[in-house]
Amino acid sequence: MKNMKIEHVALYVNNLENARDFFVKYLDAKSNEGYHNPNTNFSSYFLSFDEGARIEIMNKPEVPDLPKNPARTGYAHIAFSVGSKEKVDELTAKLRADGYEVLSGPRVTGDGYYESCIVAVEQNQIEITV
Repeated sequence: MKNMKIEHVALYVNNLENARDFFVKYLDAKSNEGYHNPNTNFSSYFLSFDEGARIEIMNKPEVPDLPKNPARTGYAHIAFSVGSKEKVDELTAKLRADGYEVLSGPRVTGDGYYESCIVAVEQNQIEITV
């Protein structure tokens, strides 16, 4: 099957507006107007970027908020390419200054990536890379 791509990744959050604001402010996301189903109390936004997959952030009040240990099975992080080492450094510094926990980096990893890893959006990890 040719032309296969990741269309979007979905993330349940407790505070839909705060999550949307994070992606818009720090990662230049563009948000749609949102969706709400009053019958199921489900709400969501689709966030688009200049290139690549979209992110759907979703909220449904009865979804449990389980611990998000860094080393666990399941999806570990979402990685964003910002284009250069300097931009990785700048965004990491801005996030640190704004109170976000920097788990690692900026650094060159063993497999050659220049990256940092941030705890953001309700304890979910965001990787910033070239």
